[in-house]
Amino acid sequence: MRKCLLLLICLAFLGTLLVPSAPSLAQSPVQYCNATQPPPSWCSAVRGDRQSGGWLAQGRSEVMARNGIVATSQPLAAQAGLRILMAGGNAIDAAVGMAAVLNLVEPMMVGIGGDLFAIIYRAKDKKVYQLNAGGMAPTGATVAYYNSLGYFWDPNNWGFGSGMPSGGILSAPVPSAAWGWDEAIRKFGNLSLKEVLQPAIEYAEKGFPISEIIGNGAVGWNMPNALDCHPRDATHTSPYCNQKDPDSIAAWYINGQRPKAGQIFKNPDLARTFRLFGDYGRDVFYKGEIAHAIVAKSKQLGGTMTLQDLRNYYGEWVEAPHTNYHGYEVYETMAPSQAWNTLEILNILEVCVPKWTGGKSLADLGPANPQYWHLMVEAKKLGYIDLYNYNSDPRTWTRSQWQLFKKILSKEYAATLCEKVNPNGPAFKPAPEYNNANGEGDTIYGTTADRWGNMVSWVNSNYTGFGSGVTIPGYGFVLNSRMGQFTLDPKHPNRIEPGKRPYDTISAGFAMKDGKPFMTFGVMGGDMQPQGHQQVLINVLDLGANLQAATDMARFYHQEVSNTLGLETELFKIMDGKLGSADGTVGYGHKISSVTGGSVGGYQAIMFVPDSSEPEPEFEHGHGHAWGDVGKGLLGGDKPINGFYRAGSEHRKDGGAVGW
Repeated sequence: MRKCLLLLICLAFLGTLLVPSAPSLAQSPVQYCNATQPPPSWCSAVRGDRQSGGWLAQGRSEVMARNGIVATSQPLAAQAGLRILMAGGNAIDAAVGMAAVLNLVEPMMVGIGGDLFAIIYRAKDKKVYQLNAGGMAPTGATVAYYNSLGYFWDPNNWGFGSGMPSGGILSAPVPSAAWGWDEAIRKFGNLSLKEVLQPAIEYAEKGFPISEIIGNGAVGWNMPNALDCHPRDATHTSPYCNQKDPDSIAAWYINGQRPKAGQIFKNPDLARTFRLFGDYGRDVFYKGEIAHAIVAKSKQLGGTMTLQDLRNYYGEWVEAPHTNYHGYEVYETMAPSQAWNTLEILNILEVCVPKWTGGKSLADLGPANPQYWHLMVEAKKLGYIDLYNYNSDPRTWTRSQWQLFKKILSKEYAATLCEKVNPNGPAFKPAPEYNNANGEGDTIYGTTADRWGNMVSWVNSNYTGFGSGVTIPGYGFVLNSRMGQFTLDPKHPNRIEPGKRPYDTISAGFAMKDGKPFMTFGVMGGDMQPQGHQQVLINVLDLGANLQAATDMARFYHQEVSNTLGLETELFKIMDGKLGSADGTVGYGHKISSVTGGSVGGYQAIMFVPDSSEPEPEFEHGHGHAWGDVGKGLLGGDKPINGFYRAGSEHRKDGGAVGW
């Protein structure tokens, strides 16, 4: 009997080895409203109220802390940044560690094969720095070459991306985030690159459960087709024309199936990349084995990228443009990032609103007044005309283009635009309407601050969901699709050319007050970003909202090329017929529609509140503590910042703000 029992146990164990089992969701009663039909009963519930705070619609409280804060769109990434701060890392270390974890947990949005812009306030020298790590077009990327494949500029589409493929290898520039991560640590880091990548390596190897919005959202964990189906030249068409890249499916799906919320996901190939990157820095990515793998994949799919393109890549430290808005010095990332346009919009609002309203302010009007939204949208339209016409790589600008850029960001120029707006309607049309603008984009924004006073405003992106849809085999990351934001208009300053950086929607912002750091902020999501920056800044600086309320408030998304205005559902309910209508014939004449939170981007922000009675902290010296000594002596030994941080985080995303 005993021998038979042992035999049965052995056979059962052998059966588990012979029969493969797919990773499955844990048994749970949880159901999602948009994932089952009919929806579960809980979906008919109404939302409860906050018990205090003055505004019952606020979803949660601000996070407040003295030793450091991290805020981003996925909780594991935010906690990884916090872990780095507690290990003696500074805000720059935390930003890179956060971005690396996001590469794994929110891979459709961001990755080491993406691009990066950042504004960094360094407390030691009381200075604002901007890092530009945008991608560059590879060898062979010319208007003529794309024309030869059947891609042509559409003169009706005056926005960015006109004529360009939106995915596949021909949308992939030389990747640049890897350079930026390495450069930020080299210049300002307190820990080593290897140390800050450890949380991402651990999650990639051991796995993590996919979070709710990322698993179920509109973009979600959905790999796009590789779209290299050239209209004219079939001989150069990718072997994966209108199919998903098999290497992408192998890296990012589970047994060939799209992962779901709550499912455990691992990416050991990405862990391998991070280990190599931590050991050898950017050289392994741009000169070593990863570079060779990128070029091999590009050639396989008919791309033009070369090893020399990778070796020649460089990012830049540039001066962030800024303007004064109601006493706050607002900085935004420099072109080819589109963020600078927020400064033009703020100038228009500051100069023109008193003229439009007979001396009233936006705060006097308030967000329950349709004229408030009318003026906000009209200012945005004015700004975006210049953005679409002139934004491009500053390294290619002539002296006259530089002069024009400085003029556009002046108060004097803003004053010349006031008469273009009828403050009582109807809304004006920025250009002939066209409904096929290449304006989609997916991005993460994250922000960090530490106990020494360093603050980082950080934006990383793959551009469209999972970027180009092309994954580098054996290394587990996708190439971004940012070249989709070039234009094939041969006369436009943003036309595609080898070595050139494309128009780039990713945007990061920073505000100073009286020469001291005040606030980091960002709103992710394609061409939503400058108009999102506009709205959350007005919420805080004009309306006086706290950082959490500033994001919980409803937002609009205006699409410039089609001249359509989307309002979040509750805002639409109170503005329909007052601000506009579906056909734009009533109210202030806007063509409005109801949109959900996925259309208005995702926000994070940190504010510093100084306390003059507290001494300034001592600045960090050398490297922080080893991982075995996480948190050792920090709470009791090193002084926190002389004041405190407060943070808000997007309720429309999975993430949050965490502090210590």
